[in-house]
Amino acid sequence: MAKRRAAALVLAAVLFVGLALPAHAQEVQAGRFALGQFDVPCRAAILIDQESGTVLYEKEADTRMPIASITKVMTLLLVMEGLEEGRFTLEDTVPVTEHAYSMGGSQIWLEPGEQFTVDEMLRAVCVASANDAAVALAEMVGGSEPVFVEQMNRKAAQLGMTGTTFKNACGLDEEGHLSTARDVAIMSREMLNRHPQILNYTGIWTDSLRDGQTQLVNTNKLMRRYQGITGLKTGTTGGAGVCLSASATRDGLSLIAVVLGASSSAERFDAATALLDYGFANFTRVEAPAPENAPSFLPVNGGAQETVALNYQTPGTILLQKGEKGGLRAELELTENAEAPVAVGDEVGRVTVYVGETGLGSWPVTAAADVPALSWKLAMERLWQGLLAH
Repeated sequence: MAKRRAAALVLAAVLFVGLALPAHAQEVQAGRFALGQFDVPCRAAILIDQESGTVLYEKEADTRMPIASITKVMTLLLVMEGLEEGRFTLEDTVPVTEHAYSMGGSQIWLEPGEQFTVDEMLRAVCVASANDAAVALAEMVGGSEPVFVEQMNRKAAQLGMTGTTFKNACGLDEEGHLSTARDVAIMSREMLNRHPQILNYTGIWTDSLRDGQTQLVNTNKLMRRYQGITGLKTGTTGGAGVCLSASATRDGLSLIAVVLGASSSAERFDAATALLDYGFANFTRVEAPAPENAPSFLPVNGGAQETVALNYQTPGTILLQKGEKGGLRAELELTENAEAPVAVGDEVGRVTVYVGETGLGSWPVTAAADVPALSWKLAMERLWQGLLAH
């Protein structure tokens, strides 16, 4: 195969060689970067790039342990999916059962028969971490909390959360209710990438319900302390210790820091701050320009049209270690001619991206249109037109 090579700066949204992000969340895993070598005051932790899922730091990330109210990330994820699918709306009312009323821990003191909208319940869960509101939402979505918990575990399996078993919808300590820092990062990333509107709730600092009678104050104190913080969820129980999944964005780089089993709220926020500071200090995302000098069309042999338009499936941005940008390069490999018939999406080449000698990914160049084979009739018409032209 003859090759055309064009030096071009083509950047990628993922660092896994040859893979672009699928519609669902990829398993969070280490990429090409050496992980940070420092400690944070908690039992387990992980720092990931939100867009690609690349791990930038981890500590006991696969150790199973209770995660307290961070459980509610999965509860919220299923509620947001229900909203997206049109099964209910933010204005629909959520009935309060005796079971939801019986929840201890953080709550908004729901009364059986009391009604709030989905929007109000989401605010109670995201801002005040209300267990009773979380269970009420779970019962509305699943019909009962046990059925909803089955849905939680099914979703966890779909996302590749291999270390997670949910036993309830709110995160109160219960035997066998366990997860890992890596799994928390996976579901947090799924929430943020697929349902970013959740930030409209996790970003609230103070709010109120019952016409101002019930005050809500965000349990994530980083909302007032950390530049670029966007959410996501806190958690505290006797079994889990003090936990946090925190998301933040600066200069186009979005990070998720998970802290499990800290001994105090101060240490939880100190650990998350250290992780996020490390990420923003050492990594960056760069916009991806289109390939330079790349042809827009490719000749077609034996086709009803003589050329076919090309589609370059280049991603938007790439995660780099600061200082690496100057070493980026890309190579374009393209067939000299396509053979008819050509179908939309047929691969006719690839763009491969490198930083230094390290390959970052490879993305297809495809046909942007159908080109049927040249028919006998059309061949005769072209021959006749050519003779007339002479």
